[in-house]
Amino acid sequence: MSDQVRHQRIKINGIWMHIAEQGTGPLVLLLHGFPQFWYSWRHQMGCLANKGYHVVAPDMRGYGDTDSPVSPTSYTVFHLVGDIIGLIDHFGEQKVVVVGADWGAVAAWHLSLFRPDRVKGLVCLCVPFKSRHPAKPTEFFTQTFGDGFYITQFQEPGRAERAFARYDYLAVMKKFLLINKTDLLIAPPGMEIIDYLETPSLLPTWITEEELGVYADKFQESGFTGGLNYYRAMDLSWELLAPWQGSKITIPSKLIFGDKDIGFKDGGTKEYIEGNTFKTLVPDHEVVILDGHHFIQEEKPQQVSAEILSFLAKFSCD
Repeated sequence: MSDQVRHQRIKINGIWMHIAEQGTGPLVLLLHGFPQFWYSWRHQMGCLANKGYHVVAPDMRGYGDTDSPVSPTSYTVFHLVGDIIGLIDHFGEQKVVVVGADWGAVAAWHLSLFRPDRVKGLVCLCVPFKSRHPAKPTEFFTQTFGDGFYITQFQEPGRAERAFARYDYLAVMKKFLLINKTDLLIAPPGMEIIDYLETPSLLPTWITEEELGVYADKFQESGFTGGLNYYRAMDLSWELLAPWQGSKITIPSKLIFGDKDIGFKDGGTKEYIEGNTFKTLVPDHEVVILDGHHFIQEEKPQQVSAEILSFLAKFSCD
């Protein structure tokens, strides 16, 4: 068996970042999404470490025990990529494999777009790479889906935080992590998205009350503003991404999706990743569809770990 999870805080890119790490060998980075922290990779960390990899799962900026800058302007994709480059440099590596889920996938795709010289390969969960849209994201989302759309509601500083505060932290985590809706997250008129999300009376078999409590306790310490600021920086990222309009991801990639993920079928994602546009933008890729929802690395840990390991095997001779 591999050694236990080790924790440290390191100074990179102007912030103190908390990282969890396990094992020794080639470096693999695991990047979490909203609303999570390093703990979302607990199943994969031991599995990959036991197969001879040095696994590092940071709390992304704004989350957990990593610094949380106040301004939303500190959460662009350029900041996220800068953090990851700092992490790779800290460990003295030139090129690594990066695994990202949700916003972690957004960061991984853009790392591969900006700095392909630092990435051997990437595995992205639940979020495909998309070219820069002609319209500003918030304008597009509001015009298309209205005020009830979760990303629209997350834009105004304090709005979502005030709505979340009507519930205890455990209830908020259950509402988000146990989402079983397959349509897009759009609340009815006049309703906040947190009120629209259900709190399951029974937990699924893949997570325990104690594990949800770990999430709740950590977000009680950190609050949700850091994670919400990723959404509040979307327009700024969009403006800054203009030079990369139409650019391709040339790095070998694997995309893993749950077939019951939000918007996978109803939101057009299935058609997109099976169509020509995605194949053109990410020519060297494979797609794996699993039976599951959005937080697939927790719901199907063995399958996700096996898919990551099969991808890593391609680079075993490097």
